[in-house]
Amino acid sequence: MGRALAESGKEFMDVWKIAERISGHALREIFWDGEEKDMADTRILQPGLTAVNLTFWLKARPKLDPLCVAGHSLGEFAALFAAQALSLEDTLELVSIRGRLMSEAGDGKGAMAAILKLDEQAVETVVAQAAQQTGKELRIANYNTPLQFVISGNKDAVAVANELVKEAKGRAVPLAVSGAFHSPLMAPAAAELAKALRKADIRSPKIPVIFNVTAGDETDPEAVRGLMGQQMTSSVLWIKTIRHQYDMGARTFVELGPKGVLTRMLKPILDDRDGFEGLSVANLEQVEAL
Repeated sequence: MGRALAESGKEFMDVWKIAERISGHALREIFWDGEEKDMADTRILQPGLTAVNLTFWLKARPKLDPLCVAGHSLGEFAALFAAQALSLEDTLELVSIRGRLMSEAGDGKGAMAAILKLDEQAVETVVAQAAQQTGKELRIANYNTPLQFVISGNKDAVAVANELVKEAKGRAVPLAVSGAFHSPLMAPAAAELAKALRKADIRSPKIPVIFNVTAGDETDPEAVRGLMGQQMTSSVLWIKTIRHQYDMGARTFVELGPKGVLTRMLKPILDDRDGFEGLSVANLEQVEAL
């Protein structure tokens, strides 16, 4: 993951070295020569994936003049780096702390599941019913596309919701995660991350960042700090984020990451928008060809 680009230039390799120093993990050894189970550890994954995102941005930056930027969950930190709101070191420091905290938050009580083939109203109904039946925490954690959501909360509530989804002719896919991310069950971890955010040098973004928590942009550094502090316990409003970017005038979307997960979400999110057929979706290789 990210090896070819890292080995193509010192600037890119240095990002990995800094990420290793800050995180305390042998990221290159794990991601380039290791096993899948080690890569999946969120303490390893978050700084490693961020190193990939940052190097992709550094490679593409000379050819891009972004109207705005956004990142899905973890990717929001890389977006803040791209907008010059965070330094390289602070970005990697925060995601390393975030990865550790999210790993430690896995107390066996939380769970998550992807919900497919049901619309937003149907999923909201399922979540409300499951929470009421169990008396336990449950919410929609990710609003990914109009027919793809992720629920998060107490494992008993998630289990009941999964059955309700099946009854509603939807599909529930349990996720292999250690905790109930983007839910109130992450409050202790979020409080610890907030301490690190208070120490970070957060500047006003030079490119509008569309935030997960509000699906809006923010320029005040203290407001940015607050939004990032809420991120671990709040829903990722990705549908609204993409539609906000479109309404701002975005027509070419560049995904700078190791896979095209977010790219595949664009069509279902924007399919009802005028001019959708004119959209151009680009990846790093296509950017390099510009």
